[in-house]
Amino acid sequence: MLDDLLSLHKGAFKDYTELRAQVNTTRQVTFLAGNMTANVQSSNSGVSVRVYKGGTYGFASSAEYSNESIQNVLKAATDNAVFMDKHVRKNLPPLPHAKPGKFELQTMPGDEIPQSILIDFTKALDSIIVDKYKNLSSRCVAAICLDIEKLLTVSDGATEGINSHWYQPRSIIYVSMAAETDEGVPIDLVKVFADLGRFDALFPDPAQLSKELDALYEALMHKRESVYSNAGLHKCVLHPDLAGMLAHEAVGHTVEADLVLSGSVAGHNLGKQVASELVSMTDFAHTALGKPCPLPVYVDDEGTIAEDAILIENGILKSFMHSKESAQHFGVKPQGNARAFAFSDEPLIRMRNTAILPGKSKLDDMIASIDNGYYLVKTGNGQADSRGEFTFSINMGYEIKNGKLGKSIRETSISGVAFEMLKTVDMVSDDMAWDCGGLCGKKQSMAVSMGGPAIRCDLNIGGR
Repeated sequence: MLDDLLSLHKGAFKDYTELRAQVNTTRQVTFLAGNMTANVQSSNSGVSVRVYKGGTYGFASSAEYSNESIQNVLKAATDNAVFMDKHVRKNLPPLPHAKPGKFELQTMPGDEIPQSILIDFTKALDSIIVDKYKNLSSRCVAAICLDIEKLLTVSDGATEGINSHWYQPRSIIYVSMAAETDEGVPIDLVKVFADLGRFDALFPDPAQLSKELDALYEALMHKRESVYSNAGLHKCVLHPDLAGMLAHEAVGHTVEADLVLSGSVAGHNLGKQVASELVSMTDFAHTALGKPCPLPVYVDDEGTIAEDAILIENGILKSFMHSKESAQHFGVKPQGNARAFAFSDEPLIRMRNTAILPGKSKLDDMIASIDNGYYLVKTGNGQADSRGEFTFSINMGYEIKNGKLGKSIRETSISGVAFEMLKTVDMVSDDMAWDCGGLCGKKQSMAVSMGGPAIRCDLNIGGR
């Protein structure tokens, strides 16, 4: 647990200053085809200072966390800010003062989890897979823990002590199953189990995953008999996992204010209809629909109190996600989207828990409403640009014939322009799923979660 060395140095702040101490601890165990291929423990810790002066920042960091190190990085960051202000000469006013606040989460680091727990769990889960599922050509099981602890104090925050003491443990299990078609073509599917909390508390018994693994294996066997999809524009139902990915990649990044200032498509669409009136989308801070978010953020790395950012409401683009600096530029209130992954990273505008909100339809009714189309279930990867143009691979999907699911389809891709595709949404399911198993890679890694319901829309899909 980090000791508070930061408070002693607050009196030395001259301009707007953020002082942060942080430790990231990563553990990973991987079994490939029954052989342990990774057994890793690592820690990345230190202290950083960022100083704002006249529209520019000075930044400095050190891997040593001591009073002497804090003095050194504070001086270096202040000198850098003065230098940048002198030569860049933006001559912007000081950042607006935030409301003072102090946040100390109740969940704090406990005793270190022995690496043997990850090893035993992963080995046992691999044994279950090899004993139960007989038509596999290979399998891979990985257990990953990422624990992040932060101390933060800022010049416009709490008058005494730290602004926040923040701790977030995240635990992830990856399971990959591979097989071959009758023609010898290799196929595979991946299932990710991820949640907020300590690994030993979340995953006490490998057998608890049996139901989800049965479904993964069944889908893989369906994929062995897959057929080609027909290329072109089709009526499709997107599984909630795909809807969440779309919300993050194709929409979320375009409404990050730094990318808006760089020319993203969202810039000239504020206040305009960018989706069907059935579509609403929010970047949640810590609570969504009355329940805790998968990766709650209560205060960001600029000391801003985290609030929900309503991005799209009934199809209308309502706002962007901001840092203090971009909020000042646009004349709005920051809502806690400035986040840094490691102690040596500067805060950037990042998503937190971004999701399309549930609607009123039932998934079964959505599928039944389509005579000839596709139900798209899993994606392997995807990308989108600042214009909202996206391409996602589809690793698992099914034909829809006369309102019923048909054969599995071979791996393919979907593409389109997010703000145009979302205008075709005509049904949104009343359930919702979250995914917090990945890291977003905008300049620096960042733990994020994404979610949504199933949606029915028109999509361009690839074929033979």
